[in-house]
Amino acid sequence: MKMKSVDQGIPVEGPEGVIRKTLAYDDEAMLCHFTLKAGARIPLHSHRAVQVGYVISGKMLFKGESPDDEFQVKKGDSYIFSADKTHGAEVVEDAEFVEVFTPAREEYKDF
Repeated sequence: MKMKSVDQGIPVEGPEGVIRKTLAYDDEAMLCHFTLKAGARIPLHSHRAVQVGYVISGKMLFKGESPDDEFQVKKGDSYIFSADKTHGAEVVEDAEFVEVFTPAREEYKDF
């Protein structure tokens, strides 16, 4: 079993204004904490992991390959992206959220 509090997480910025802290994970699942600055943008991308999120505070506008894929989330909302689903985001106001990836994303592992 592995444990890490958000205070122990190593902040990694990328893209600009998006700070990720990788928390607990194994090969099957990973939990990450994000803080984002208003105006930050996450470019369209995809990955093999399913991505489930919960918004602690703030607002984000998620985008996809078509206007039908666009939706906004705010405090208290949750969302999911299927594996290999193209998505990106614009931060509407400073935000904080947590996300689970399954399987774990190799590029986010830090212990």
